This record gives sequence, C-alpha cells and structure tokens, in this order.
Amino acid sequence: MSDTPAAETADGNPEIPYEQAREELAEVVGKLEAGGTTLEESLTLWERGEQLAAICQQWLDGARARLERAQQQSNDRAE
Repeated sequence: MSDTPAAETADGNPEIPYEQAREELAEVVGKLEAGGTTLEESLTLWERGEQLAAICQQWLDGARARLERAQQQSNDRAE
C-alpha cells in the first residue's frame, strides 16, 4: 500500500466514493495489463493504483466497523 494517506472529508471518509475509486482502480489495472506504456508511466499508474486500493480498503474497513457496531447494538437490545 502507499505510504501517502488518502485525503479524507471531515467525517473521516475518503474524498472519493468507493464506487469511483474501484472503477478507476479497474481502469488502472487494465492499462497496466495491456502494456505499451513507458516505465515512468507504469510506475505512475502503479502508484495511483496503490492509492486507490487504499481508499477502497478504507471504505470497506469503515463499512465493516459500522456493521459490527449495528450488530453489537442489536445484541445489547436483545439481552
């Protein structure tokens, strides 16, 4: 993963939506797999891919945490 943190909004979410990051990541992967780019272009694409993967992971981690909190609240009410 990239050492550069993803830019976040005030609520701690990444600046771009998960779906947008995932779509752009797929495009980056496609370009890298197709080849035909210079080494410098490939490195730039790879770095962007790492940033996008980190953004996607941040969204997924946040969603997982929200689900766990909701499940815990549901369990607490059931007791």
